[in-house]
Amino acid sequence: MNASSAHIPAEPRPVLVIGGPTASGKSGLALAFAKRAGGVVINADSMQVYADLRVVTARPSVADEADAPHTLYGVVPASVRMSAARWRELALAEIDRAHAIGLLPIVVGGTGLYLRSLMQGLSDIPDIPADVRQAAMDLQAAIGSPELHARLAAVDPVTASRLHPTDSQRLIRAWEVVQATGRSISDWQAAPPTDVPTHLSFTTLVVEPPRPRLYAQCDQRFLTMLEQGAEAEVAALMAQGLDPVLPAMKALGVPEIAAILSGAMEREPAIIKAQQLTRNYAKRQLTWFRNQMSAAVRLDSTELATEMAFTKFYDRIMTGMTKNIAKTG
Repeated sequence: MNASSAHIPAEPRPVLVIGGPTASGKSGLALAFAKRAGGVVINADSMQVYADLRVVTARPSVADEADAPHTLYGVVPASVRMSAARWRELALAEIDRAHAIGLLPIVVGGTGLYLRSLMQGLSDIPDIPADVRQAAMDLQAAIGSPELHARLAAVDPVTASRLHPTDSQRLIRAWEVVQATGRSISDWQAAPPTDVPTHLSFTTLVVEPPRPRLYAQCDQRFLTMLEQGAEAEVAALMAQGLDPVLPAMKALGVPEIAAILSGAMEREPAIIKAQQLTRNYAKRQLTWFRNQMSAAVRLDSTELATEMAFTKFYDRIMTGMTKNIAKTG
């Protein structure tokens, strides 16, 4: 037996995946499962990986982290650009570590690309040379995202049609891929992935509150962040003088709070704008989860408000997890 196959178990090992839009209550559900099952909560939120953004990204509290192990939260500085490939590598290592010590890995987050990459593998896109990546970022900074979107449309109309003209991070990624490889990122993504983790058995849940309540929770979450010190956190972030195209600089609420601090926007209009953008993001997440995780068990976390309701749901999911392993093993 070679070294690469020695660690792969004869039967797939369980992983619980909990997805859902921002402010839906998925982190609380993950914690409840971790406490009951003996599990470790593994972050799958692309902004909660940044150490500089605890308040603004609503990371689990210190008390939550004391109640059950949490990992991949705040693991990189805001100066780093975390990729789905790098996150996946870290997540798979944490899953293996959890299994090795007898804990249930519970992956939770709202970043669809992260969840999809974990469960379905990644497209085999070659590494992009650093100079090509830098050139793409410099171009975006020089001409702006709408113009970069127009240029992308000329060489990769399929990808451009899927991207918003102000989505600078994904525009830069699409541009660098076509420049480095001569193929569109859509072409690469259409190819079957080669690294599907067949040694794992995924049970998927999606927390999906009714939209009116979800949007109200989004609005309240931003106000709570402000009460908890979001402005001081963003002030410290801005003081680092980081490149504004870095993902952490575009986290929900960061540009609006920065505008308040700089005097570019009055406080009330900035709050209203940040809340609207958060609701818009939650709506896009709902659409993604409906289309990409259609087979997942769906719930509104308020349905589990009583101990009896949660126990019944917990038993159902854990029983189903055992059956999934038996089916795929």
